[in-house]
Amino acid sequence: MVETDSPAKVRLDKWLWAARFFKTRSLAAQAVGVQVNNARVKPACQVQAGQELRIRRQQDEFVVTILAVASKRGPARDAQLLYTETKESIAAREAAREQRRLEAMGRPQPTRRPTKRERRQIVSFTGKKR
Repeated sequence: MVETDSPAKVRLDKWLWAARFFKTRSLAAQAVGVQVNNARVKPACQVQAGQELRIRRQQDEFVVTILAVASKRGPARDAQLLYTETKESIAAREAAREQRRLEAMGRPQPTRRPTKRERRQIVSFTGKKR
């Protein structure tokens, strides 16, 4: 995917989609947790090689440096060549993942599924179906 005839700049949402951070371009455009060089930007912002991106996806935050730009989505192997993630970002994500795992161990796990009556009680208590 890293081509010599690729453009020097490309829209942020296209690059996020091509680098496989988001499954669709519309999800990439809706992402509100994206910063370029520590400044909040719109999806139409032009990005180029050498810029630093801060990408929030659900609970995880990625800090990456753009190595190359691409406007077309290709194989995942080629998408990994478009950026490099900082060591601090990798360490922070792994620490957060471990913290979430440890917190989940402290929560009691049900031994069985709720019965129909219990499910109705849960729905009436929470006020929503799921």
